[in-house]
Amino acid sequence: MFDNPFDARTVFRSGCNCGRHTSQSEHDQQMRAQEVSSSTDKQYENVVATAVLRAMFPQDASRRAFLKAVGAGTAAAAVAQFFPLATATEAFADTGPIEKPDLKVGFIPITCATPIIMASPMGFYEKHGLNVEVIKTAGWAVIRDKTLNKEYDAAHMLSPMPLAISMGIGSNPQPYAMPAVENINGQAITLAMKHKDRRDPKDWKGFKFGVPFDYSMHNYLLRYYLAEHGIDPDADVQIRAVPPPEMVANLRAENLDGFLGPDPMNQRAVYDGVGFIHILTKDIWDGHPCCAFAASKEFIDTMPNTYSALLKSIIDATAYAHEAGNRKEIAAAIAPANYLNQPEVVLEQILTGTFADGLGNIVQQPNRVDFDPFPYQSFAVWIMTQMKRWGQVEGDINYDEIAAQVFLATDTSKMMEELGMTPPKETNKTFVVMGKTFDPAEPEAYLDSFAIKKVN
Repeated sequence: MFDNPFDARTVFRSGCNCGRHTSQSEHDQQMRAQEVSSSTDKQYENVVATAVLRAMFPQDASRRAFLKAVGAGTAAAAVAQFFPLATATEAFADTGPIEKPDLKVGFIPITCATPIIMASPMGFYEKHGLNVEVIKTAGWAVIRDKTLNKEYDAAHMLSPMPLAISMGIGSNPQPYAMPAVENINGQAITLAMKHKDRRDPKDWKGFKFGVPFDYSMHNYLLRYYLAEHGIDPDADVQIRAVPPPEMVANLRAENLDGFLGPDPMNQRAVYDGVGFIHILTKDIWDGHPCCAFAASKEFIDTMPNTYSALLKSIIDATAYAHEAGNRKEIAAAIAPANYLNQPEVVLEQILTGTFADGLGNIVQQPNRVDFDPFPYQSFAVWIMTQMKRWGQVEGDINYDEIAAQVFLATDTSKMMEELGMTPPKETNKTFVVMGKTFDPAEPEAYLDSFAIKKVN
């Protein structure tokens, strides 16, 4: 081809090592593109194969047993014989690439954030194509502000916070959404040891209580519990916002008589000998939501594929956390200093529901905390009735419209189905709080039924 060997050397020097590109730079760029494409294809194939296996083996234990018996490679080959993985992978990939794989998600170091936290060390974000840095944050106001300022792409929030942000309560209004509940139950009223003989709430006049934030289930449930026992939460006691990491120290220093707080604070107060668990919030309202995964509507609208991958990761992790057999493994994963910074034994007591109550008893409450991602819109309606009950919002509220805009049950249903799960058929349900049934279709009648409230 070349008459002069010098000419051949000249061509190769000006081209690339393989001889198929005009420069080494072009060669390197093509190779990187192929690697990324191959990696992305493999990533999509893994996601699809995982979803198929979950559908075939809905129970985690049976799925893990199958994989252990035949091996991951053989399992994928077996699935491919009966399910068109290549076609499904192509369809999945056609939804578009992840716009921003590297994300920052803020969290408060409490067990309510378990799915958001564990998804990092246990590989759920990576499984869905994301590289997520979960960032420990001091308090809820900081979480809110850093998310509003876009320092965080999304965040662990208290379930009332996206409602408050969207409605402009406590901050400038900004459309926010809550597509997944992080935990249900999982809180308690903890009192200082000096009050172990004052278990009747009617004797608590003058007490100083801590809650994590004004716009929190903790605040609303504590107020509800006090009012049902004839204590006016604004006139008879003091309720102040205390960051969860500071609650036990304030109880020890006698700055508080008690708190309705998230775990691990309740169990840590018992572990340290400074408090006892008076009542679990499960016994006030069994199945109540607490914390949530939240993001701005701007993030959701401008990065739909990133949002979908992030929501899937968290729903996937939540389903894993729901399984009781996984709880000790999860406790070990979230215990380190960069996450909860707690003794594993404290977290195991919380997550397994077998715990010391501080009064010499070992209690067994398997549902002390549970994990269910579905954001029933009736939860949002109940929260708004309490916001209005205690004067945080005034005037008429379009309950149904706001609930639908903020609690994205449709998105959650879609992602659950894609992960092989079965979502609830309805986005609303009735439930019972301290013996009183809440009907989301009649929020104002519910509000009018309370004797103790700020609103007239």
